[in-house]
Amino acid sequence: LFYSRRLCDLSLGLSRSMASKTPVGFIGLGNMGSPMAKNLLKNGYPIIATDLFPESCKELQDIGAQVVDSPGEVAERADRIITMLPSTPNVLEVYTGPNGILKKVKKGTLLIDSSTIDPAVSKEMAVAAEKMGAVFMDAPVTGGVGAASLAKLSFMVGGVEEEYQAAQELLTCMGANVVYCGQVGTGQAAKICNNMLLAIGMIGTAETMNLGIRLGLDPKLLTKILNMSSGRCWSSDTYNPVPGVMEGVPSANNYQGGFGTTLMAKDLGLAQNTATNTKTPIPLGSLAHQIFRVMCSRGYANKDFSSVFQFLREEEGQ
Repeated sequence: LFYSRRLCDLSLGLSRSMASKTPVGFIGLGNMGSPMAKNLLKNGYPIIATDLFPESCKELQDIGAQVVDSPGEVAERADRIITMLPSTPNVLEVYTGPNGILKKVKKGTLLIDSSTIDPAVSKEMAVAAEKMGAVFMDAPVTGGVGAASLAKLSFMVGGVEEEYQAAQELLTCMGANVVYCGQVGTGQAAKICNNMLLAIGMIGTAETMNLGIRLGLDPKLLTKILNMSSGRCWSSDTYNPVPGVMEGVPSANNYQGGFGTTLMAKDLGLAQNTATNTKTPIPLGSLAHQIFRVMCSRGYANKDFSSVFQFLREEEGQ
């Protein structure tokens, strides 16, 4: 009996192992999507990928991913698909466009969207997917490009709880924290709230550092003091916006890479819309939205959002 049970357990384990290595579709190979897909490859998942810009696919193709021409083709070949896209219009096109996922999706497919979009649109996509017999979950991320490369992202997941374990299997290959938030759209809600606080905190850190420097403080010394004091935050101790204070962050590389100002302005716009719809006062969130929108019109659109420090320095004529 023990022997037969061991054989049964072994057989079950093998079948689960083989099932887990069926192809995973990945759509959107930008600054975040590319390292996320690479981490799935490292964990043994065959990847079927596509991106609007074919050159974005080459690096992933060189390390073993299969590249196809459209989201619809991905849906034909994979029954688990992750999307990582810049904004709501991109998500709508990839899912519901002429060559979109929902034109070719197979029944039972698990669709995980890690883009940051309006929670209402996530709910729309879930309804549209359900009509096709598929399951849609929203799973936006925090952590930035560095965390994406190191598989240390945090995922906030919204969707049918019964499907959470299946999503978690893939997400844990790309992140250190995976949190179930509730029904579809709650992952987006958590992400929007986080990014609003991040934007406010980054502006506050940039203002503080700029003032300290004008008062004659060495920026590294001021950072050290902040990070042992009550003003400490992620923007001061992990992602400092002042060039020369930290290595391996965008401020050390002319604000290249990282999380673009355009994307932060977009996320703050989502926060503003949801705040308006729920009659929620967000005075600092609204001000942060305006600051990042102005930055986009002043040449900072493609720089990391921590370039708000540089923007403040220029505003004062330095």
